[in-house]
Amino acid sequence: MIRSLYTGATGMIAQQLNVDVIANNLANVNTIGFKKSRADFQDLLYQTLRAPGTITSTGNQVPTGIQVGLGVKPAGVTKIFIQGDFRNTQNELDLAIEGKGFFQIQKPDGTIAYTRAGNFQLDNTGQIVNLDGYPMYPTVTVPQDATILSVDREGKISVFQPGSPTPNEVGQIELANFVNPAGMLSDGKSLYKETEASGPPITGLAGSNEFGTVLQGFVEISNVSVVEELTQMIVAQRGYEVNSKAVQDSDEMLQQASNLKR
Repeated sequence: MIRSLYTGATGMIAQQLNVDVIANNLANVNTIGFKKSRADFQDLLYQTLRAPGTITSTGNQVPTGIQVGLGVKPAGVTKIFIQGDFRNTQNELDLAIEGKGFFQIQKPDGTIAYTRAGNFQLDNTGQIVNLDGYPMYPTVTVPQDATILSVDREGKISVFQPGSPTPNEVGQIELANFVNPAGMLSDGKSLYKETEASGPPITGLAGSNEFGTVLQGFVEISNVSVVEELTQMIVAQRGYEVNSKAVQDSDEMLQQASNLKR
């Protein structure tokens, strides 16, 4: 059977995955804190018909061999954690991290998840929570009579209350970081989970130990570039087309061979 049939098929499957990743990036172009992904590929094993450096029957050494590639395979989908742009919202509970770090979120099962989405809210008890109602970790409760809430660049949360001329500190934001953030597992809802590949979380205060600083009244928007993704989609589409053409041509060659008559 002609190798190019299977080689072209692997190329089509690879470009299909590539388009899937690009489509997900474009779908989340307006998702707060979203980080784009990139599909990475590797060539498959080669069929060696003659190894480089082989000695011929005349005693000469061939400078190059004969190796035929067998296609391509997906090697991974990598998260790109470059900084997204900031959008000024003037909402006192909108927070953005300028630099490295993740906000910590406590899930209902007690585990800690991590996010760059800083569009927080208050629940009915005054706790700072994300859009799904999961509290920030460590938990911060804002008094019900608070009139103004402020968050400084180090993540210290203070409020003004009636009868008090000075702000009262009610909590401290603690950030987390990882040796290999790309090794984290996307858990949906703009949350990530630690894995053995990411390493354990390294926690600390904003502005210290290479952690970024906290900006109040801003959110970090998606780092997806629509123009770049559309360009990559065109390239992937053309790659799919030429691989399908290779499969078609291989089929025609087989058809010609099967029609040979003595």
